[in-house]
Amino acid sequence: MLEKLQVIIAEQLGIEAGDVSAESNFKDDLNADSLDLFEMIMAMEEEFGVEIPSDDLEQLHTVGDVMDYLKNKGVED
Repeated sequence: MLEKLQVIIAEQLGIEAGDVSAESNFKDDLNADSLDLFEMIMAMEEEFGVEIPSDDLEQLHTVGDVMDYLKNKGVED
């Protein structure tokens, strides 16, 4: 799952996938703004077939948070 997320995030932010780790904070480490985050979430929803309500977004600060969230929604690697 991390590899898929790395590709999605790197494409959205124009960075190298290797620069993205599970510990990466979207705003602090990856310099993502709210539009970047919105576009990333849309791409993740499409990739994993899961809807992520906007209320849940406030809890997703790191790539690891997203991985845990997706696993809790039943998404497999």
